[in-house]
Amino acid sequence: MIYRILLILFISIGAMLTSHPAFAEGAMLPGIVVENTADGGQTYSLTLQILALMTLLTLLPAVLLATTSFARIIIVLSILRQALGTMQTPPNQVLIGLALFLTFFVMAPVFERVNNEALQPYLDGSLAPVAALEKTVVPMREFMLLQTRESDVELFANLAGETVIENSDDIPLRVLVPAFMTSELKTAFQIGFMIFIPFVVIDLVVASVLMSMGMMMLSPMMISLPFKLMLFVLIDGWQLTLGTLAGSFYPG
Repeated sequence: MIYRILLILFISIGAMLTSHPAFAEGAMLPGIVVENTADGGQTYSLTLQILALMTLLTLLPAVLLATTSFARIIIVLSILRQALGTMQTPPNQVLIGLALFLTFFVMAPVFERVNNEALQPYLDGSLAPVAALEKTVVPMREFMLLQTRESDVELFANLAGETVIENSDDIPLRVLVPAFMTSELKTAFQIGFMIFIPFVVIDLVVASVLMSMGMMMLSPMMISLPFKLMLFVLIDGWQLTLGTLAGSFYPG
């Protein structure tokens, strides 16, 4: 499934390039230019079309992270690690890997629609590149709209000068994407706040007990860490956290 999503993103970028009027008229630039030299040899050179395509491919990770559930998941997991006070445990690689695969789990229905409605028809030759691009955007737009607050959409619409928006189909991507990211950040911090509260209570109790015993030189974090880990394990914290994260996304 992952390679199919990367393929449809690659097709989308190619479709944006080929949607230029010059390509529509059939004057497509060759990707590789072969020139004959005076001594009978050949030289090869790349055109600006390939250079532009490779440049756009470097933006694929940013586009994938800005239009999916990854941002909310990784922020909540980072706040959870901070609340536990375990420093670099789990390490960043583990958190990012967990966030990526949970993102693919959450986005599976959206990716399945992209595969059925855009990728497979394009590979079968029954759908043009530009049409495949349009059908790719539709499921992503629906997913982002379900997670985006109206106030955020209104904010960026006003900033962009888009005053006439009658329905969700009229919202341009340049307004929807930043509004979606803003909503995701707010939701992630709300979930993180709720996760942080019980661990702060444990820290306060431990600090108060140590102070009442006159052990002010002993770090409260060192004493509270085992209790926080024990509480987290007893309530099956990873299952609750990941289940809450996955369930916080409305089905798209």
